[in-house]
Amino acid sequence: MFRTFILLASLTALFMVIGYLLGGPTGAIMALVIAAGMNLFAWWGSDGMVLRMHNAQPVTEAEAPQLYRMTQDLAARAGIPMPALYLIHEDQPNAFATGRSPERGAVAVNTGLLDLMTQEEVAGVVAHELAHIKNRDTLIMAITATLAGAIGFLAQFGMMVGRGREQRPNPIAMIAMMILGPLAAMVVQMAISRAREFEADAEGARICGDPSWLANGLAKLERGKIGRVNQSAEAHPASAHMFIINPLSGLRLDRLFSTHPPTEERIARLMAMGAGTPTPARGTSPWTKPAQRNPWA
Repeated sequence: MFRTFILLASLTALFMVIGYLLGGPTGAIMALVIAAGMNLFAWWGSDGMVLRMHNAQPVTEAEAPQLYRMTQDLAARAGIPMPALYLIHEDQPNAFATGRSPERGAVAVNTGLLDLMTQEEVAGVVAHELAHIKNRDTLIMAITATLAGAIGFLAQFGMMVGRGREQRPNPIAMIAMMILGPLAAMVVQMAISRAREFEADAEGARICGDPSWLANGLAKLERGKIGRVNQSAEAHPASAHMFIINPLSGLRLDRLFSTHPPTEERIARLMAMGAGTPTPARGTSPWTKPAQRNPWA
């Protein structure tokens, strides 16, 4: 939490520095006010906005009883309320969580994930998303994404305005700010998101009870995204950091600036967690049933 606070403070300070370069002390104050306003928006409206971006459809217990009961049971094991459950009709296997608090949490699962995975693997993925909700990562990621996007916009806007006719900044400095400002914001966002993914993997493994379930799920997610384009994520790349693995195709240097750590490293850490840990017997949990194709359809 301390590391996250420092990184968020750095992002806000960067926003204020750009505001100062554009408008002096008044610009810095205005940048701080804008940052506060955008954070309030991220607090109150980011969850509904991202669900609408991806055309996520709410799912009731009657519509998907096994998936619903699995999520309910895992939420109880995590010590959080049952989140709202959503389905996204995308062939690419993926999932994300959102919500500003555990009481407002939501988990969205792509239909492609349910087509591809066993119930144990789905349990591992859902547990990972519940860990994000439990750790309040969804709020932190929404705020960092909002600030990072705002810095990019502010830096580009700075190319069109100055601090006045007699105090216009150096054009070379403005061009450098336009490039380095968003890049620095992206680095901060990457640092937060990557650390949070590792922590959610570890907590998700504890929630579901077997690290190999999530490790196997991550391996299938990475293989399953090959050749499958996530249309809604490509249309809204700013939300890509919320997914359990990078949903973007990589055609626009997405891999270079991905906010996700390497999947291979995540799998290795999970398998190290499971070394020497007995595997739960099949049938001991409501989701440990024989593998079948899309049992929630």
